[in-house]
Amino acid sequence: MSTHTSRLDRVRDADHGLKLVGSVGGVAIAAALVAFLVAPALTLYPLLAFVAVVGYGWVRYQESTARFLMFLTTVSTVIILGLITVYLLIRSLPAFGELGIDMFTGTEFGAAGYSLVPMIWGTLLTTLIAMLIAGPLGIAGALFLAEIAPGWVRELLKPAVEVLAGIPSIVYGFLGLVVLSQYLFDQFDMPVFGSLLAVGLVVGVMALPTVISVAEDAITSVPDSMKDGSLALGATDWQTIKSVTVPTSFSGVSAAVILGVGRAVGETMAATVILANIADLPDPLYDVFGNTVTLTSLIASQYGNASGLQMSVLFAAGVVLFVTVMTLSIGSQYVEIRMERKLGGRQ
Repeated sequence: MSTHTSRLDRVRDADHGLKLVGSVGGVAIAAALVAFLVAPALTLYPLLAFVAVVGYGWVRYQESTARFLMFLTTVSTVIILGLITVYLLIRSLPAFGELGIDMFTGTEFGAAGYSLVPMIWGTLLTTLIAMLIAGPLGIAGALFLAEIAPGWVRELLKPAVEVLAGIPSIVYGFLGLVVLSQYLFDQFDMPVFGSLLAVGLVVGVMALPTVISVAEDAITSVPDSMKDGSLALGATDWQTIKSVTVPTSFSGVSAAVILGVGRAVGETMAATVILANIADLPDPLYDVFGNTVTLTSLIASQYGNASGLQMSVLFAAGVVLFVTVMTLSIGSQYVEIRMERKLGGRQ
């Protein structure tokens, strides 16, 4: 009886702590947000109140405080995403209102008009080139790490992949400019320095760690019983990989490639460093040796000098990027869910 009573007391204490920390802490953080938007000089005071409440709650009601903080971080993520979306839309409304469909039908960016078509085309070409590099090589690398490589090789290569992901994009861009672009310029006698091909190759290498990591997770999640069953029936290791592992993990591998595409679409610094500021369609359109800017490099290179309608057009380019990357992310989540259902035997 006493054990049951003490358990009820702990539950009541936790509920009381959650209400106390949640209400006071929530009011404090909301006041800090309002102060930041209205009177930035006063932001410190509600923040200090929030820290004090959380500190007291952590000492007195640790479990309830931890739950509140986890809830707060989740809600904050959604709120921040919503604020970014609203801000982008508001700043881009003048461009959509004045130019409308012309932003997606014209071919010139400048005094004659503000068309995003050349930048969208440049982004598409560089993304296709990048995924021709990152897709096959990333999937092959993931298969090697997950199914073929000995343990000691895997222990060496996995940290190397993580280091590759941690290299700043400006370093990739600088190497692409001084090494790859110089090589292409000398060997192919190009009229301008830098090209969409160079950007695509560099971004493809940058997207490799993402594809390898996510695809490896998908491959290693295939149940051992499925692979053991194939081997028991007399299939070789390669036949098992080809006929069991790859088809079963296809959804997860697809998600890895989609995330890699998102990485390529959103890359800014490498494209900005390598490409010249030329806002024209390549001639012919498939000329990967052309120097058309991408959406990201357009924003990075012209934001400092833009104003009025041109600034609004740059925000419209940001909206296009935002919607594209969000769609890719949702698509990757969808295929991952399908993979989990498939491996779990659910439809």
